[in-house]
Amino acid sequence: MKNRTRRKYIYLGILVVLVFFVKSIYYADVPLEILKDKYANEVSEFIEIEGMQVHYRDEGEGFPIVLLHGTAASLHTWDDWAAALNKDYRVIRLDLPAFGLTGPNTEGDYSIVRYTKFLDNFLGHLNLDEFHLAGNSLGGNIAWNYAVDYPDKVDKLILVDASGLPTHKSQPWIFKMAKTPILNSLFLRLTPRKIIKKNLEQVYEDDSKITDKLVSRYHDMALREGNRRAFIDRAKTDFKLENTIHIERLKKLKNETLLIWGENDSWIPLANGKQMHSLIKNSQLRIIKNSGHVPMEENPKESLSVLNAFLNEH
Repeated sequence: MKNRTRRKYIYLGILVVLVFFVKSIYYADVPLEILKDKYANEVSEFIEIEGMQVHYRDEGEGFPIVLLHGTAASLHTWDDWAAALNKDYRVIRLDLPAFGLTGPNTEGDYSIVRYTKFLDNFLGHLNLDEFHLAGNSLGGNIAWNYAVDYPDKVDKLILVDASGLPTHKSQPWIFKMAKTPILNSLFLRLTPRKIIKKNLEQVYEDDSKITDKLVSRYHDMALREGNRRAFIDRAKTDFKLENTIHIERLKKLKNETLLIWGENDSWIPLANGKQMHSLIKNSQLRIIKNSGHVPMEENPKESLSVLNAFLNEH
């Protein structure tokens, strides 16, 4: 009888621990209005494009420069660049579909072709006919594909650790998880801050720069209603097919192009930057030391110095 009672309390204790554990990693979707209060500001605007309320910021005066963020990021990743550039340029940045406050598109289509058409639609609503275009990672992929399709609209092109070429490295673990049945279903509800922090530790070279505020922002944006499903849909895209097609498209780029690359990028290695440089006729490659995948966020001072030198070239 005593053994039976003891086992009962042991099982009850295990159950209690499991309940608290699941509760600690369970996160429901966060409504947009709650996130607006935290991450939209006085210059934030929302415009309806393709059935989405697209979050963007339009600051400063002068020749326009458009900034496109990467996967799982938001327009906030450009904060340092925007603060410096809006003194001399009209700086436009947005939350791309599937991410940030913009959230998912209606069809769940996150191919580069769809993103490129969306971008042209967005810029058309802002009546932009000529501008500099910069993009990081996925945003860089969209940017250079846009420049191939609309070469006369893009004055100078800036690619920051841009995707779009095959890599010999295996996909980051978070993409593998998003494509794995059962695991991706769990991701829709079980998304602890630790996952986001671990992801940032891969993206950054210097982990000391990963603050609680930074982790909270990326975590909150992941929880925006619909964003986790959209991340899974994007991860399921056939990157191998896209990247094979892109090799020939890169050779068609005619725009003056600056490649900025983090020397220690573990997601898209420097070898990809060098290959991209060899494929783009009118390009220059600048390497940011002690930097990972997002040098504009991790090393804003160094990357801005390189950018300004490029923009000021006649």
